[in-house]
Amino acid sequence: MACLTFPKYSWLDFLFTLIGVCTFLLDVGSDIWVATEFYLRGDFFWFGLLLGFMLTASVIVQLFSWFWLKYDRELENFESETSDKYAVFGGSGHVKVMSLLHVCQLGLFFRHISAIWQGFCVWWRGEGGSHYVIYLTHDLSMLRLIETFCESVPQLTLMMYIVLRTNHARTMQYVSVVASIISVAWMLVDYHRSLRSFLPDKTKQYWFSSVAYFLWNLFLIAPRVVTVALFASVLPPYMAVHFLSLWPAFVLWAWLQDTCFMDSTAGEWLYRATVAIIWYFSWFNVTEGRTRWRSVIYHSFILLDGGILLSTWWRLRDPETTHAYALPLLALVPLSYVIGLLLKALYYSCCHPTLQWSADTRKLQGDVPDGIVYQNAVNQTDAAYSQTVNKRMASHVATFYSVNTTALARTSRQEGTGII
Repeated sequence: MACLTFPKYSWLDFLFTLIGVCTFLLDVGSDIWVATEFYLRGDFFWFGLLLGFMLTASVIVQLFSWFWLKYDRELENFESETSDKYAVFGGSGHVKVMSLLHVCQLGLFFRHISAIWQGFCVWWRGEGGSHYVIYLTHDLSMLRLIETFCESVPQLTLMMYIVLRTNHARTMQYVSVVASIISVAWMLVDYHRSLRSFLPDKTKQYWFSSVAYFLWNLFLIAPRVVTVALFASVLPPYMAVHFLSLWPAFVLWAWLQDTCFMDSTAGEWLYRATVAIIWYFSWFNVTEGRTRWRSVIYHSFILLDGGILLSTWWRLRDPETTHAYALPLLALVPLSYVIGLLLKALYYSCCHPTLQWSADTRKLQGDVPDGIVYQNAVNQTDAAYSQTVNKRMASHVATFYSVNTTALARTSRQEGTGII
């Protein structure tokens, strides 16, 4: 097998990390501002709902972060390799500090600070350890993805609902909407960039690919958010019923797909429950192999569900307060979703690298490794790097880029190098 060229941490990586921290702080700051404004104005229901979104998302993210720190410490030689330069992974005393930080809901913030400092040391000072910083940034990308769909997207839906319900928007609501949109947009670009970093031979497609990836996700997520907000504006009590009806079904579907992302049973069920939240707003592939039919089933269901929500809003809306935007929304929401599907098809036709794998020959067909092949190549070329390839992101690379990884996953597990 050909030796892979491992990516180096560059000034662009450092810039992306800095921007990621800025968007994170902007998101948190806007959340606190909006919650404070609701409280001071006596809107205690909105305050409690927003606070509930914030705390739920924060607890979920902290749980993932802590699970991953625990898993990484159990890797052979990983702690000794990282303890000197990357204290986030080393030392029993430091583990207690990290536990306290996660209990205090500061684990993600500490990860951001750690990534900035280590990135500065590697890029500006020219110190070694580029692969470790990339490992940290990949975890951050996945954690921000989780945070976005557990907090930013629901919060964006809530702000739109409040505007529709009251037919009035204050400055803080505009700020919250803008901050949520920026958070979602940046998360999509950063997550895609993290996936593409595992495919060094495809960097020439990076910018066009990222734009296409961002646009089709945005055009699919936006109408879903608008549809849910419109439905909630006419039947507020049934919004929770709608979510609680779909969420268990999505959890069951994730279980039936036999996901294997985490290293423990509890962690895996947390992952499935989180994926179900993501599926409520957007498609997210969780298993190997061809995804066409799973994607068709999902989008067909979302179109049907969205049509029901939209028609319910149209029948129950107040014609006098909604006449200015009712017809445009009725036309633009379905149109946006169709445009998103077309852009998604364009992305997969023109920008999406794929991997063919033959279990009999065990050879790569083409020049694009998926996450598992990347891991195997690492194991064969450099033992020190074998502990620092982020297997969590690698598993998503496998499900996102591979045409047929089922046989590959089976082979890798037999060899003891499969994804977790």
